[in-house]
Amino acid sequence: MKLTDYAAHDALGLAALVKSGEVTAEELLACALEAAEALDGDLNAIVRSMEAEARAAIAGGIPAGPFEGVPFLLKDLTQSYAGVPTDCGSRFFKGWTRDFDSEMVARWKRAGLVIFAKTNTPEGGSSGSTEPVANGPTHNPWKLGYSAGGSSGGSAAGVAAGIAPAGHANDGGGSIRIPASACGLVGLKPSRGRTPNGPDFGELWNGIAIEHVVTRTVRDCAALLDATAGPGIGEPYYAPPPAQPFLDEVGADPGRLRIGISTKAPTGTPVDADCVRATEAAAALLEDLGHVVEPAAPEFDVETMFDGWNKIFQANEAWAFDGYAEATGQTPSAENTEANNLHLIEAGRKLSGADLVQGIADVHATTRDFARFYEHHDIWLTPTLGTAPPPHGHLFADADAEVFFERLMAFIPFTPIFNCTGNPAITLPLSWNADGLPIGVHFGGRMAGEATLFRLAAQLEEARPWRGRHPETSVWSLS
Repeated sequence: MKLTDYAAHDALGLAALVKSGEVTAEELLACALEAAEALDGDLNAIVRSMEAEARAAIAGGIPAGPFEGVPFLLKDLTQSYAGVPTDCGSRFFKGWTRDFDSEMVARWKRAGLVIFAKTNTPEGGSSGSTEPVANGPTHNPWKLGYSAGGSSGGSAAGVAAGIAPAGHANDGGGSIRIPASACGLVGLKPSRGRTPNGPDFGELWNGIAIEHVVTRTVRDCAALLDATAGPGIGEPYYAPPPAQPFLDEVGADPGRLRIGISTKAPTGTPVDADCVRATEAAAALLEDLGHVVEPAAPEFDVETMFDGWNKIFQANEAWAFDGYAEATGQTPSAENTEANNLHLIEAGRKLSGADLVQGIADVHATTRDFARFYEHHDIWLTPTLGTAPPPHGHLFADADAEVFFERLMAFIPFTPIFNCTGNPAITLPLSWNADGLPIGVHFGGRMAGEATLFRLAAQLEEARPWRGRHPETSVWSLS
């Protein structure tokens, strides 16, 4: 199979070719490895080849699932693949290896996906840009030298470049949606509890973080959620099951939706004109499609919510680093841990149990505020990010922590809100700026409202298709 043919299909399209006998899983893996070999020297998206594991999986027989034989990228954070280290983009966690598959990994395997590489991530997932000291920066395939976003930047760069049609991502403050926006992809953060965390964790970041993927098409995003949604054994809570498969929502009529639009950051930080223009253009398109779009936003205590999010962020980073330190005898220090994480660890250690509980209570209060908004609106429309993807160095985490976090929050003033509320939110690649960088637009739905998001996203994908746009550094440029 030629790389141009490989890249012409999304994940469901490649699976259909395997099921029809037109191609084999071995041929698809060969394409993925060839693309990685040709492109990753420029991108630095991949941190570990899993070619041996992929070949062994194929030799052992790929399950006849919906993604039979399709190459897939696994982010090097949180999820365990039995016997393969999860370094977490870190010198400190390097070599952390578990002897079991996480439930998400097991479900991806049962769906027929062939995991062939691990992707780059900022240290501990605690940045909106993938520039770890341990592995070096991942480049945006639309413009080398610029951020691919984070913390799932390696997966996003690899998918945008055509190395794989889909890749693992997770999201505790926007880490699915930030890199999807930066790299011109579809990125859904599902509802709280929609996908499992076990057996590694009962919940991630006290319920504000969740696992899913980045993809090039809406239908792949939906079908991959069908493959992984639902509780695992012993999950502490989970989202209500959908009325029908999410894939069936793609192409279904969304009806006439009432959409509130905001282009100002709730935090008061400036929003770039490119991001405002993209959102306003999306609003005009939505009106053309028959939806009602009006200025509106949820009313909530912004400072209190972000303070709660920060407490959860700090406490969980301290727990993760100190727990691994106790298990290994290491000590987090400037020699093995980046400055932003040292700051988070120190802040987290100072929090009391009561402080953490207050933080959780504060983000839960925001959930109730948003529920009131969604009594009258179906969607909250905003920019995904506060700025276009910045050049490398702007969000380098091993620098002055105060400056880093100030810049980070100016970059991501919208995405953490939906982690706190637990509502689903999706970013779509509906615009590009004059520099050729993608500018995502953000659609937040009501709790457990993925069906509406998929219906609307598919409608927008048909009205303003993005599949014909390709990055400069990609499989399409190799032909």
